[in-house]
Formats: sequence, C-alpha cells, structure tokens
Amino acid sequence: MDNLFSVENKSVVITGGAGVLCSQMALALAQAGAKVCILDLKIKAARSLCNRINSDGFTAIAKKTNLLKKEQIQDALKMIINKFGSIDVLINGAGGNKKEATVSKDKTFFDIDARALQQIIDLNLLGTLLPCQVFGKQMAKQQSGIIVNISSMNAFRPLTNIAAYSAAKAAVSNFTQWLAVYMAMNFSESIRVNAIAPGFFLTEQNHYLLTNEKSGKLTDRGKRIIEHTPMARFGRPDELIGTLLWLISDASKFVTGTVVPVDGGFNAFSGV
Repeated sequence: MDNLFSVENKSVVITGGAGVLCSQMALALAQAGAKVCILDLKIKAARSLCNRINSDGFTAIAKKTNLLKKEQIQDALKMIINKFGSIDVLINGAGGNKKEATVSKDKTFFDIDARALQQIIDLNLLGTLLPCQVFGKQMAKQQSGIIVNISSMNAFRPLTNIAAYSAAKAAVSNFTQWLAVYMAMNFSESIRVNAIAPGFFLTEQNHYLLTNEKSGKLTDRGKRIIEHTPMARFGRPDELIGTLLWLISDASKFVTGTVVPVDGGFNAFSGV
C-alpha cells in the first residue's frame, strides 16, 4: 500500500505554490519524498517556504514566475529539467478572485469594469492553460506525466456575486476533461489530467466575503455556506492532501478527466 500511494522522487511543480492551500501541498509532498518546485509571483514567500522545506531535509526550489507570460514558464521548465531531470507532476494552483470583479451592495454586475472581469478570467483560466502547454509538451516528449488543476465548487453551481470567477472555474473543469482526452489519445495513456474542486476554505482571496474584516466573525454569506455544508465547517488546507496524493500516485492509474469535490458535502446538499 505504501508503494501504491508513493510520490518518492517525483518532480513536482506547483503554480501559486506560496498560497494558503498550495503551500500545504508543497510541504506535504516534500515530506513524502517528492522534489518540489514552487512558481509564484510572491517570491519572498516562495523562498521562505523552500527554506523551511530544505531545512527539514527535503527538497524544494522556487522561481518567480508570471503565469500569463509563456516565456517565463518556459524558463521555469528549463530550470526544473536542469535541477531535477524531468517533470512528473504539474499542479496548477494559481488562481483567485478580486473585489473589483465581485458584485456588492455598491456595485451591480452591470457596473463591473471589463478589465476586472478579464483579469479574473486570465488569472484562473489562462493561468492554468499556459502552464499546461509548456509542461504538457515536456510530458508528451517523456510519454508520461500527471496534471492536477484546481477547480472550485463554483464550477458545479455558480455562486452569487462572483460571475467571472464562477465562469473561469467552470472553464477550468471543462478544459481539464478536454486535455485529459487530448493527451491520452494523442501522446500516451500514461499522461493523466484531473482536477480537485475545493469547497470552502478560508484563503486570501475569499476571506473578505466570508468573514468580517474588523470582528473576524462570519458574514451572512459565510453563515449560509456553513448552513449548506453538511459537515458544518470550512475545510482545512491539509484536508486536500489525501485526494492530491491519490491523483498523483499509482493509486489512480486508471483515473483521468475527473473533477473531484473536496467540500464537506456542499455539492451533495439540496438545502432540504
């Protein structure tokens, strides 16, 4: 069983790896024996995370990368191949939402600037698609590799107030299925593409929607989410690790083109 779920010596690149959720992934994978590369614009946070991993005797490197600039992703690939020799796993964790693209009491959907909408589409969809092009091409050459995209509950049912984010994550799920078929049929059955759809975890991108900045208490929206989550709480970042290990190990060798909810039952709950 240990071999079935093993990620020992796998070369893993994580985009947005310094974020709340992906930093936990990086730590867990490194501790499980993977060689981790963190790509993030927040290079100080990324290097700090790498220092923590390396000081514990594991392996991690970091590179400042704008995921909307293909040449920077290609530079990151060259660095990883030089350091690790191959790329076994790509985790597309970069994404998020912004207040400027969110409906509020003071801003209707009709008032949201097109540039704000475009930023969210680019960040979530293009920021997933471009790394898949660069690292996926290398996987095609190797005839092996695993891609895990990060989707969202918004891909299953659009949530109120966040139109651009919901649309972008729905596109990520659709693209995941498309790419899984494309890679398997054109290159190798050993190239698998899946996605994880987290439920509600408190992150930098959503805390302003779910908690009051001054009091720290739940907003009305946060309360409604808890009421519609059968487990009656937000998720903890480490609770994504089990699903991730399954998807990038031999335990899921016949699994591709799936989007796996990790949501405390939110997607299964009808409200009655």
